[in-house]
Amino acid sequence: MNIGALGVVDITDDTPLEDDVFFVDSNVWFWLTYERASLGNSKPLPYQVKDYPEYIDAAFLSESKMYRSGLSLSELSHQIEKVEYDIFCATHSLNMPNKKSFRRNYPIERANVVEQIELAWLQVKQMGIPLESEIINEQVTDLALNRFQNQLIDGYDIFLMEFIKSSGIVNVISDDGDLASVPGIKLFTANRTVIEEAILQGKLIER
Repeated sequence: MNIGALGVVDITDDTPLEDDVFFVDSNVWFWLTYERASLGNSKPLPYQVKDYPEYIDAAFLSESKMYRSGLSLSELSHQIEKVEYDIFCATHSLNMPNKKSFRRNYPIERANVVEQIELAWLQVKQMGIPLESEIINEQVTDLALNRFQNQLIDGYDIFLMEFIKSSGIVNVISDDGDLASVPGIKLFTANRTVIEEAILQGKLIER
């Protein structure tokens, strides 16, 4: 793994500051705002549901600025629906072919999914400041495609990184190790694989 980022900060050994400005990735919002995150088939690791919420709480108390993306709503919705689907299938010993059957045939459970998403997003809105640069046009898609060719990030993150760059934000809180390949950002993470690689490459930042 090549650490192309400006550096990596271990959030388990860092204290957020009042003048810090962060972008918070969708996976962090998911673990922070959705209390049933550990009940699905793809369970988060213990550190993910502990270290990230603790760091966000500390940032909130220190009055750090934390930004969010509207794109996170789509990812949160997908993740929450997946967990609620897993819970429903396990509880009722069902083997539905896909989530579409869950959406169409179980209106009460569908309403619960919507409620869970609304509750999670309300918390995100209360803590996060919306980015003002989230416009997807021809120029942004061209820039995003260039990122896709040169950085080890997925199609979702290529747009987020463009929005972050346009907003002048450097600090990104995420467990996604692929973001360590993105130049121009500082990755605040509890991902031990990324942290250990940052140490080896002299990219670990201690504040």
